[in-house]
Amino acid sequence: MDIRVTGVVIEDDRILLLDQDTGTGRSWSLPGGKVEEAEPLADALVREMREETGADVEVGRLLYVCDHIRGGVHVLHITFEARRVGGTVGVVAGTADSRPIRGVEFVRLADLVPLGFGERFVGLARAGFPGAGSYMGAKSNIGL
Repeated sequence: MDIRVTGVVIEDDRILLLDQDTGTGRSWSLPGGKVEEAEPLADALVREMREETGADVEVGRLLYVCDHIRGGVHVLHITFEARRVGGTVGVVAGTADSRPIRGVEFVRLADLVPLGFGERFVGLARAGFPGAGSYMGAKSNIGL
């Protein structure tokens, strides 16, 4: 099983996203990535956010834990709230990901559904992520 951390940074009703092929047909996604061997989750998220977005973040509360099982591969997704504390959004390490990052943007929550995010995810974000800290089952249960 692989473990993947993702970060939700929301500022002024906008969420920080990557324009990057996801392998799911959606080209926009939450920043994050695979946790390295013996790497604490918070350290992994800080590293991934810096590599993929240029932002330095402080890890906040645990939002959701979800499973993504596809083709016999099980990935445990752990999503945290994060707060930007520095860095420059859009300055990407470049070679950090196997899938090239085309862009990094703060996208309006109202614009997420046309980008392939579920209404469920938008509703959770607008409501301040009720049930934060919960195991949610399949990743699709939170609209991702």
